[in-house]
Amino acid sequence: MPLTDEQIERYSRHIILKEVGAKGQNKLLKAKVLIIGAGGLGAPAAMYLAAAGVGTIGIADADEVDLSNLQRQIIHGTADVGKAKVKSARETINQMNPDVTVNTYRTFVSSENIRELIRDYDFIIDGTDNFPAKFLINDACVMEKKPFSHAGIIRFKGQLMTYVPGEGPCYRCVFKNPPPKDAVPTCKQAGVIGAMGGVIGSLQAMEAIKYIIGKGQLLTGSLLTYDALTMEFHKIKLPKDTHNCPVCGEHPTITELIDYEQAECDMK
Repeated sequence: MPLTDEQIERYSRHIILKEVGAKGQNKLLKAKVLIIGAGGLGAPAAMYLAAAGVGTIGIADADEVDLSNLQRQIIHGTADVGKAKVKSARETINQMNPDVTVNTYRTFVSSENIRELIRDYDFIIDGTDNFPAKFLINDACVMEKKPFSHAGIIRFKGQLMTYVPGEGPCYRCVFKNPPPKDAVPTCKQAGVIGAMGGVIGSLQAMEAIKYIIGKGQLLTGSLLTYDALTMEFHKIKLPKDTHNCPVCGEHPTITELIDYEQAECDMK
């Protein structure tokens, strides 16, 4: 489908890249990305994906904007306090780029609805704030054969990895099971520097873009960690053997989704 004159101007810095070009931009315009969690990670991811021209962006979040969110959740503003996060996010994206269709889901993601939610999307971004949700997203994406980007942030540190079906380990291959409740401090307890969401959430958007245009090396088989205080990134190779994984292995023992006890956290 030919780009309009306005699109050629809007995406000109993409189009001149040999890795993108008009063909890659059309792939972005046709792509569908679902972001689960419109918080510290999902906010910058959504904004960069919208600016890049990803044609359909889904946003799932049950919460309302709180004043304490604004230190890091840059898709929301002071006037949005008390507003549903999905509505605030949609309004910001609509102002940013009319090419983007925004689907909103004001709901808690659970074992009952997640497979249906992710089914129509090409790539999933995990911007959630607790371990039960992260394991739920992983297991659902494995079962539905959907690629996704995991990330987490706390204090001055962050991490991310990407799962692509058949190309590397899933989140459960690496972390096995959620930690016991209260074993790991939440961001509400431990704090998080606001810009950390921007760093890691933007990297999640980059992983989605690279997957869509089919260029570059994704974080499949690797965990990328970042320490803002030392300004160091480390790329950790993950085990290649996934045969014994209870969800993505050759003989999975987890065949139904599990709603682990929801831990309170504010990592978004």
